Amino acid sequence: MDAMQKRSSTIQDVARRAGVGVGTVSRVLNDHPNVTQATREQVLRVIADLGYRPKSAAVTLRTRQTREIGLITDEIATTPFAFDLIRGAQDEAWAHQSILVLINTSGNLDLLNAALDQMYDRQVRGVLYAAMFHQPVNLPERFRELPAVLVDCYSEDRSLPSVVPNEIQGGQDAVATLLQHGHRRIGFINYTTDQPAVVGRLEGYRRALAAAGVAYDPTLVRQADIAPEAVYRTTIQLMQQPDRPTALFCFNDRTAMWAYDALRDLALRVPEEVAVIGFDNQELLAANLRPPLTTMQLPHYEMGRWAVHHLIAGNPQPSPTAPQVQLDCPLVWRASV
Repeated sequence: MDAMQKRSSTIQDVARRAGVGVGTVSRVLNDHPNVTQATREQVLRVIADLGYRPKSAAVTLRTRQTREIGLITDEIATTPFAFDLIRGAQDEAWAHQSILVLINTSGNLDLLNAALDQMYDRQVRGVLYAAMFHQPVNLPERFRELPAVLVDCYSEDRSLPSVVPNEIQGGQDAVATLLQHGHRRIGFINYTTDQPAVVGRLEGYRRALAAAGVAYDPTLVRQADIAPEAVYRTTIQLMQQPDRPTALFCFNDRTAMWAYDALRDLALRVPEEVAVIGFDNQELLAANLRPPLTTMQLPHYEMGRWAVHHLIAGNPQPSPTAPQVQLDCPLVWRASV
């Protein structure tokens, strides 16, 4: 039997191969005394042959549960947001006398499966999977054999618990802030994909305008690749309209940084002539722009804490009703509004 078949084996497969009921397999896994020695040996032989790993590492967790929690990432460990997410997860883990075991996979499926093997072998309490940015993910079924929580991502079928940023709230609060400061012509430089952040932040933009009784003007909304030249050109086009915006809401802090360059070349001062709000709070960037950038903070620290708390307290299992949590993005006030 090849490795893929072994990884996909279930307790039902073990029961069928051994000629016993699922309850008998469960009693063997849990070292229950009410099983004959011959049956126990037969079930254990089948388990070894199939390479079956019981959900939640049931055999060993009964007798030797470790204090480790697995954190598997695609690229998050190499992004500017890694520190906050990992710190939040570790703070909550330590509050429960646990520590993190971190593996960055760089999107490599073989490495992902090897990481899961390590988690099983270490008998971790459960696994967090964190994505580089808010997105749907399609993970191997093996994730359902351990308690698992998704961070900054979600499964397409919503069967695994997840925690993500509230993109709509973030966009709405950003634009509401500009409206509160008297702006009515608010440009929005969005990204070009259909990822949740793009869709959600645009929805938030529209909701804020509607709540203030300001008509939505599609000429004020532009999409640009996240590249300096594209954002620069888009900003120039927005600001050269006859009735130009007096404020800009930018998809993220990098977009705002490149918009600053265009505004400077147009001799428009921030915030005196154009207010600017970003998104993400990539602090090394946002705090060091001139003027420092007002922005919405992605709740990476809070997402890490929530994920570990739910993993330990919620005993998460795959379910059609698994919680799908959105955490608010707070405003970080600086000097660009």
